[in-house]
Amino acid sequence: MLFNSLDFAIFLPIVFVLYWFVTNKNLKLQNLLIVVASYVFYGWWDWRFLSLILFSTLVDYTVGRKLRDENDSSRRLLLLWTSIIVNLGFLGFFKYYNFFLDNFIEAFSFFGYAFKAGSLQIILPVGISFYTFQTLSYTIDVYKKKLEPTKDFIAFAAFVSFFPQLVAGPIERATNLLPQFYKKRTFDSNKAIDGLKQILWGLFKKVVIADNAAQFANEIFNNSGDYSGSTLFLGALFFAFQIYGDFSGYSDIAIGTSRLFGFNLMKNFAFPYFSRDIAEFWRRWHISLSTWFRDYLYIPLGGSRGGLSMKIRNTFIIFVVSGFWHGANWTFIVWGVLNALYFLPLLLAKKNRQNITIVAQGKLFPGIKDLLMMGSTFFLTLIAWVFFRAEDMSHAMGYLSGVFSKSILSVPEFEGRESAAVTLMVIVFFVFIEWLGRSNEYAIERLGSKWPKILRWSWYALIIFLIGILAQTEETPFIYFQF
Repeated sequence: MLFNSLDFAIFLPIVFVLYWFVTNKNLKLQNLLIVVASYVFYGWWDWRFLSLILFSTLVDYTVGRKLRDENDSSRRLLLLWTSIIVNLGFLGFFKYYNFFLDNFIEAFSFFGYAFKAGSLQIILPVGISFYTFQTLSYTIDVYKKKLEPTKDFIAFAAFVSFFPQLVAGPIERATNLLPQFYKKRTFDSNKAIDGLKQILWGLFKKVVIADNAAQFANEIFNNSGDYSGSTLFLGALFFAFQIYGDFSGYSDIAIGTSRLFGFNLMKNFAFPYFSRDIAEFWRRWHISLSTWFRDYLYIPLGGSRGGLSMKIRNTFIIFVVSGFWHGANWTFIVWGVLNALYFLPLLLAKKNRQNITIVAQGKLFPGIKDLLMMGSTFFLTLIAWVFFRAEDMSHAMGYLSGVFSKSILSVPEFEGRESAAVTLMVIVFFVFIEWLGRSNEYAIERLGSKWPKILRWSWYALIIFLIGILAQTEETPFIYFQF
């Protein structure tokens, strides 16, 4: 079920009414409703994969209970690895089986050995990377005794399957989300209104920015050999706003929807395209994944506590694993390596935390230095996005060689150029609104809050109007569903 679909527009009010007007007097019944609603939401794609979520829930719930009663360190470690192997085993099979098989065959062929094995037609379960990491956070935190294992299976099942963030995050920590299922929720109109505003802005990002940018990004990337360097650069620009509008839009809708039900999810994007260096970008982009890798991989590996070689090693491990998490393709791994290389000079110069405040805070316009730093960071990110979007390494290298050719100075020529110009103007409007709201949780959180009521409602009406007239006729899945 897509957030930007008619199905969800019907589903959400029904669940909302049942939640606040039918089950509101019984916490366990409310949690059970969330579980049922979440399973319906997920099963809308393919009900068969519900068994994976249920099995993962049962395994981690059982492991958590066993860890509570087990004091022997070796047995505790065995329980932890049981959870890790089961969860990552499912993820590895569905997401990486064919990738490893194909590369294994190629490696043998390189050394002159003929090796045949048939690949499997595996359907990737939607959101498996997200809920796998979420359940692992529970087991790891219980193992480290940072979290008391739950006795409430319904609450735990609701935590694992919570429908707003089930398929594309934010990847919640058990320490933050799970305790919220233990507490009685009361309806807060201010919180609900705030949630609706964030949903509205998330829909604008997805339907207006991402889906319209996708038209031109897909056209240019899919036919990159036919276009000039200037057109290819424009294609990369459209993809940058497609993926940002798509993914941060999903997160906004997820967080806003959660607020309707009395829950607080972590912030997942903090205006990353206004970053002044790549370290700041990664503190602001997909925050739930970046901090997950920091807490559960980077720090256990030694983090930045060791010598320079350990810091460099750990940095590359984090970025390579992050790239591989996104997909079973060498392009994602190269994307991760490239970001590690971007990060390395900052690490060596000990400047990776020099930009931790909001850019040009309290000012309407950035200074020349901030503008140049944001521009250079965005350009580096743009180059990396080419690998993220390309079909394979050959496609990526061909695309970049086209960008850095003499034709970069030509006027872009492609079908639909006039419509693309309109989309670019809308993107400029979008960037301006994001800039004005960069101090907030989301861009329009406070924008217009002190205006007269007629102006405030006219502003919201304008966003709805733009969604209505610029929405594509077909529902477009979110990019991160494939991860």
